[in-house]
Amino acid sequence: MTAAPPPVGGSRPRGIQSGGSALREPVRIGLIGAGRIGSAHAGTLARRVPGAELVGVADAVPAAASRLAGQLGVTAFGSPDELITADEVEAVVIAASSEAHCALIVAAAAAGKAIFCEKPMSQTLAEADRALAAAADVPLQVGFNRRFDAGFAAAHEVVASGGVGTPQLLRSLTRDPGLANPGAVPPWTIFTQTLIHDFDTLLWLNPGASVVEVYATADALVAPEYKPAGLLDTAVTVLTFDNGARAIAEASFSATYGYDVRAEVFGSAGMVTVGDQASSSLTHYGPDGRRVTTVRGDVELFRDAYAGEFAEFADAVRAGREPAVTGRDARRALGVALACIESVTTNRPVPL
Repeated sequence: MTAAPPPVGGSRPRGIQSGGSALREPVRIGLIGAGRIGSAHAGTLARRVPGAELVGVADAVPAAASRLAGQLGVTAFGSPDELITADEVEAVVIAASSEAHCALIVAAAAAGKAIFCEKPMSQTLAEADRALAAAADVPLQVGFNRRFDAGFAAAHEVVASGGVGTPQLLRSLTRDPGLANPGAVPPWTIFTQTLIHDFDTLLWLNPGASVVEVYATADALVAPEYKPAGLLDTAVTVLTFDNGARAIAEASFSATYGYDVRAEVFGSAGMVTVGDQASSSLTHYGPDGRRVTTVRGDVELFRDAYAGEFAEFADAVRAGREPAVTGRDARRALGVALACIESVTTNRPVPL
């Protein structure tokens, strides 16, 4: 018997394999994008998601697809279009460059394929609406992986069940270990690529509420020489929700101690916190003091969460239901990110 699907916008705070998909024929998945995150996703799909079968890889650079496909023993398609239209591919995972996401969603939907797309789903709200309209008749899930982390999912359940009363103050932060190539970082990345995770998390941890105003500040404190090119590496935003709650979201690209993601919800009846960048539960007490070993990257920190989101996608495709994280969720988070950009540009609060 297939387990009942979770509420839309929620997730399962349990193991990486969701209800029953391992008992069905695996979903045959083609992946577009052979860069850093695409390669990580390919490895996850090939090795850690029983409900999915990676059958092929494509990239705008065919040689990159060939290298990755060769490592995993799957087909290298000559182009994304060739993969999308292939009969053996029934679902598409989009991990290409962000500016290509909307067009790839539209193409995959036109081919009748189920779609998993990395965030951001699009660059503008008009593009988001185009993608949503195109994918109206196929499953569309967007990659907000924190919802599938066991700790974050448990925190969401506490809040949703009334465990902290009415949310009043929320906080979410992302601190990245550094910038390997600052010159290659597109303008506004800190909002559209990094903090967009925090915006989705805050919306998810304040169930039923919507952001009605944002005020954002940002600067280049890590690599100030790149500020003229549009790189902002440090940001703080204040969000106001329609239920009166306030939230702070912050990001930095200079966490020398490791990849750091945390969240907190304070309410009328209590508080819940989540997030720990330790790579294990080991704590070393020695002459140099108390030490823990931290995780250096997002792929390592959210290893199980990445597998969990693909398990959810495969289960939704096989069950013929809407995924737990939808394109509508992606549009809401993008709306907040774009309002933050306007706020930084105009130096004033921006209503949504």
